[in-house]
Amino acid sequence: MTSPTRPRPATGHDDFADRARPHRPELLAYCYRMLGSVHDAEDLVQETYLRAGRKYDSFEERCSIRTWLYRIATNACLTTLENRERRPLPAGVCAPSGDPGGPFAAAWTDVAWLQPAPDALLIPPVEDPAVVAVRRGTLRLALIAALQLLPPRQRAVLILRDVLAMRAAEVAGLLGTSVPAVKSLLQRARARLDEVAPSEDDAAELPDAERRELLDRYLAAFENADVAALLGLLTRDAVLEMPPYPAWFAGRDAVGAFLAAHVLTRPGLNRVVRTAANGQPAMAVYRQGPDGVHRGHWIMVLDVSAAGVGRITAFREDLRLFDLFGLPRALPLEQEAVRGR
Repeated sequence: MTSPTRPRPATGHDDFADRARPHRPELLAYCYRMLGSVHDAEDLVQETYLRAGRKYDSFEERCSIRTWLYRIATNACLTTLENRERRPLPAGVCAPSGDPGGPFAAAWTDVAWLQPAPDALLIPPVEDPAVVAVRRGTLRLALIAALQLLPPRQRAVLILRDVLAMRAAEVAGLLGTSVPAVKSLLQRARARLDEVAPSEDDAAELPDAERRELLDRYLAAFENADVAALLGLLTRDAVLEMPPYPAWFAGRDAVGAFLAAHVLTRPGLNRVVRTAANGQPAMAVYRQGPDGVHRGHWIMVLDVSAAGVGRITAFREDLRLFDLFGLPRALPLEQEAVRGR
């Protein structure tokens, strides 16, 4: 190992790449939790690696390279968040809508909404199922939305301590503060998160076979425009949100009435491709146009429990999300029968 006080030789670029590369997915997930946007997180991770690469020759190994990368990434995130409002979901900015069958509200294009994150990008395959479960749980959409309610430094401390399991002294060094300050920030962050985060009961996962069966029924009801069947899969207090539109609906009857009036108007209008986002089941919805082609319309993230589908977060009309999820922007007519089954 290089001496703690001797700068690294200038020929260490390949060494840096080899050592830093394994930390990239974890850093991307961290920046996403901080910023609420995969696109912003990718930019910040790229910036982190560029800064680290330029400074690597003077890296003195006084901490692990992982901690060093997190120090750079955290400072970049905090700087980015200084003059930026939080990324919300509709339920975080206005009251539920009262007329599910009425005219559809205009999109709020001046709001930077929370974005979904593809599992394939942030949850790389690992052998230990327990590790996968933890990663999924700490990326749930409702939890990411709750994290956005914390001040940035509280948010950083909570993620570093409770998600990434860093020691208090390590976090203090990373943030350039004291251990008591870290403990105080963590205490306040935990108290606030207890007020706004989803409960553990709400997050309980179904066994794979039961979840698959429920999702099969949901997909079939959606594609067949079977509102009655879909209602049977929703919880009584189900919620539907649709950023960038501020309108959202609370309660099974209101959600069903909106879908019947605006979405599930005839069988075959919508086609669905399975995907996964934020450690949750998700679906890409393609809507048929006048030319018969189904084009990308929604990325729909589902909260699923033994009681049914409790929340539908449908990210509408953003084709960049289809690109992010590695999905086509339109379904070729001759391939629609295959759609990821």
